[in-house]
Amino acid sequence: MKIMKMRTARIHTFGDTSVIRHEDVPRPRPAGGEVLVRVAATSFNPTEAALRAGFLQSFLPVDLPYTPGWDVAGTVAGIGPGTEGFAVGDRVVGRLEDAGAAAEYVAAPVASLTPAPTSVPLAHAAALPVAGLTAWQAVFEHGEVTTGLRVLVNGAGGGVGGFVTQLAAYAGAEVIATAGPRSTAAVRRHGADQVIDYTTGPVAAALDRPVDTLLNLVPLSPHDAAALIPAVRPGGRIVSIATPFEPPAETGVTATHMVARNDVAQLAALVELVDAGKVSLDISASHPLADLAEVHRLGETGRIRGKVLIVP
Repeated sequence: MKIMKMRTARIHTFGDTSVIRHEDVPRPRPAGGEVLVRVAATSFNPTEAALRAGFLQSFLPVDLPYTPGWDVAGTVAGIGPGTEGFAVGDRVVGRLEDAGAAAEYVAAPVASLTPAPTSVPLAHAAALPVAGLTAWQAVFEHGEVTTGLRVLVNGAGGGVGGFVTQLAAYAGAEVIATAGPRSTAAVRRHGADQVIDYTTGPVAAALDRPVDTLLNLVPLSPHDAAALIPAVRPGGRIVSIATPFEPPAETGVTATHMVARNDVAQLAALVELVDAGKVSLDISASHPLADLAEVHRLGETGRIRGKVLIVP
């Protein structure tokens, strides 16, 4: 039987962006409970750069060689033995626990996939899984954001920040967002009622009064994290996907440091919001797989706005 090959990006050792290699490898065969997905796109997540560098091995260990790409959007091209739920030709989107979507094909568990949105190009759907699920869980599970709350989104210009801002606005909150000058227009389009330019001075000092909830999406020094705590009213709430916060006990502020999990039901709900026009996908750039190292270099500068697609 002829072995079908595909192009992929892999790392064989941890290190700087030079460890990303482009190789021809055998196309995977889907096992039971899996489908073969022809990848339309994956997307870059900043955590992938830290993983590539080896910084996450203590709590997110991976085996080498490793193919990145947690986000996947594509078309079902094959069905594993006894697998049900999808047919060849179905358009799907999902978050892959073992990554692998930085390739032309990937074998994906059906339990991680849901039908892709129909209102956007298929490749664009790759922006949704990791960032969208992180935002959903920050806003609705940990932040418990509801109508009438006053919410500060710190880091609204990033890939997760765009979804957090939209979901908090969708929930009926008053949304105050921090962003640099190049992200301000996009953040306003996402539903922010007020945008604070974090480059001009302390964020807490720019508020006319404290907020009920702080959703922090960016890494901060301990000093900068402590300086943000007064932005939250006594008894309020802090949710951070990056730096942990330690508010003084006397403030009554509760702080949660969260790690997002895969949840295909929540992803399906996000797809519905996209197709209903309630959530938009902020695609700032699209690059071929051959440029993955350059995307990692750009990501490490912190200058990426919105979501960046990687197209095989």
